[in-house]
Amino acid sequence: MKGIVYKSTGSWYSVKSEEGEFYDCRIKGKFRIKGIKSTNPLAVGDHVQFELETNNDVTTGVINVIEPRKNYIVRKSVNLSKQVHIIASNIDILFLIVTIDNPVTTTSFIDRFLVTAEAYGIKTILVFNKVDTFSEEALDEQLYLQYLYSQIGYECLRVSALTGKGIDEIKERMKGNVSMFSGHSGVGKSTLINAIEPGLNLKTAKISEQHQQGQHTTTFAEMFELSFDAQIIDTPGIRGFGIVDMEPQEVGDYFPEFFALKDQCKFNNCLHREEPYCAVKEALDDDLLSWSRYKSYIQILDGEEENYRTDVYKDGKNQDE
Repeated sequence: MKGIVYKSTGSWYSVKSEEGEFYDCRIKGKFRIKGIKSTNPLAVGDHVQFELETNNDVTTGVINVIEPRKNYIVRKSVNLSKQVHIIASNIDILFLIVTIDNPVTTTSFIDRFLVTAEAYGIKTILVFNKVDTFSEEALDEQLYLQYLYSQIGYECLRVSALTGKGIDEIKERMKGNVSMFSGHSGVGKSTLINAIEPGLNLKTAKISEQHQQGQHTTTFAEMFELSFDAQIIDTPGIRGFGIVDMEPQEVGDYFPEFFALKDQCKFNNCLHREEPYCAVKEALDDDLLSWSRYKSYIQILDGEEENYRTDVYKDGKNQDE
């Protein structure tokens, strides 16, 4: 039988068959030792083949084939730094939910996410949520970030799950596609998904007043069928986003505005650091590129982990200042 993984709880997977039936499935042990470096050999969105078996009148499935993935998105495993965690696979559109405050989404986090999406060939749309709560200063920050990323070529949407602003625009882009929603805990993913499809009734939780972070209401990634010919993958909130399996020479190629200037650098293998006649550094000096993007690039090159408290949020401005 063939099906798609809709939910993973670690050892069991909910698989929807081609006939539309859901089965609780497990995987054969050999998948765990096939050299897959991820902590989870199977991910939500995977297309699989499985066999049914019945024990004590209970029918379950055994997954024996994982079909080739169109794409997938990964991050560093939280506890095992040398391994990766596959968040989801076979994604048509990735919606990265961004909030200006309550909690803050740093440009470092945004850039790391975008670089990974570029590397795996996934279209990403930035969704600025909670626009109904913005102070004048927060609005300035949001419009600045929207300008920054729009100039690079990323579509940006302004939405409010509470007022309904921008919901129709998101739904239009989701039609006929498998979409993934991701972002920090507390950015309002579940509330936003409930606004898009009220019948889902996903759990929501208030922001922690002490730490201005969201509480994890989504424990595992899960795919949902929507009423307007769309599927959505809801993911657990992500605190930081580690880059994996990327050579230094590759990183600049996943910053579209850097890649556009690459052939103008004197050296073919220019890393845009100390090299002379670097088109990227010249563009930076002429204020044609964003310094926050360049800082993110250097951090990734140096293998630095994202620092939630000290990353630059706006060009030249520390979020804690």
